[in-house]
Amino acid sequence: MTLELLVNQDWFTVCDRSDLTPGRGVAALLPDGRQVALFLDRGARPYAIGNRDPFSGAQVLSRGLIGTHEGRTFVASPLLKQRFDLETGACLDDDLVSVPAFTVRAA
Repeated sequence: MTLELLVNQDWFTVCDRSDLTPGRGVAALLPDGRQVALFLDRGARPYAIGNRDPFSGAQVLSRGLIGTHEGRTFVASPLLKQRFDLETGACLDDDLVSVPAFTVRAA
């Protein structure tokens, strides 16, 4: 089974689902050169957000720690620890900041 992301109105195959470990992230390169951070939560639900930490500019969100807060699954940046909602990309620590969030499907 593969994971696909909706990118510019088209489905893009990123990786096999078996390439991901629940609770850990993986970075992938999109056709337009952007990086995406892919995650499986502990329930094996897939998520994808932009890999660039908007606070530091580094491509590191795939290395962050996954957690939950008030029912929202997030990843905490490994650098400055801001938390990003894996479903929406919204920063839970600064309402003015977000990262791109992608629709993911298993095919």
